Amino acid sequence: MLSQTEENYLKTIYNLGLSNSKSVNTTLIAKNLETKPSSVTDMIQKLAEKELINYEKYKGVSLTFNGKKIAVEVVRKHRLWEVFLVNKLHYNWDEVHDLAEQLEHVKSDTLISRLEAFLDFPKHDPHGDPIPDENGNIAHHKQVMLSSVDINNSCIVIGVKDSSSTFLKFLDNVNIKLGSTLKIISKEEFDQSILIENNNSLISISNQISNNLFVKNL
Repeated sequence: MLSQTEENYLKTIYNLGLSNSKSVNTTLIAKNLETKPSSVTDMIQKLAEKELINYEKYKGVSLTFNGKKIAVEVVRKHRLWEVFLVNKLHYNWDEVHDLAEQLEHVKSDTLISRLEAFLDFPKHDPHGDPIPDENGNIAHHKQVMLSSVDINNSCIVIGVKDSSSTFLKFLDNVNIKLGSTLKIISKEEFDQSILIENNNSLISISNQISNNLFVKNL
């Protein structure tokens, strides 16, 4: 039985590892968890002793088979709870992350299986992230960043890279959500901002925003 803190470390290492082909830097873990590097070092040693991570000083951290299995289970529960909170309790998509952070540590496998069935086996959470099945399999969909879509092409929003409350509220304000169809009208050479058409309205968005939206080309 692992503590919530230990599970959070494994989940963080897993998520950071998705964008890092090599081992995850301990400094990056500390920054992501908003804690001191010395605290990370202590926890890393504890997880290594439990054979949940591989750790070499100055080289970083990676998950063992068992460590990854636990991390994926936590991710699965987190994303299922987000679906429940949005679809059944009608929370906004920018309100559910912190609540799901608490609910993801529920230990009952039966509860999570029943939750998944109750939700009719969703494949993605409210932010477009894939939900692992009970065996840990993840069906990733083909996606690109909005910033890479060519002028005059159209695409559908299928996910967000930044799931912070401030970013999601911004998207709500400009009426961009999962499933929105966007057409690229023009791109500014100077700052790479783009003009898009969304529901017959023209919106100018920055390069930072277009680099945080996952889309599928039409």
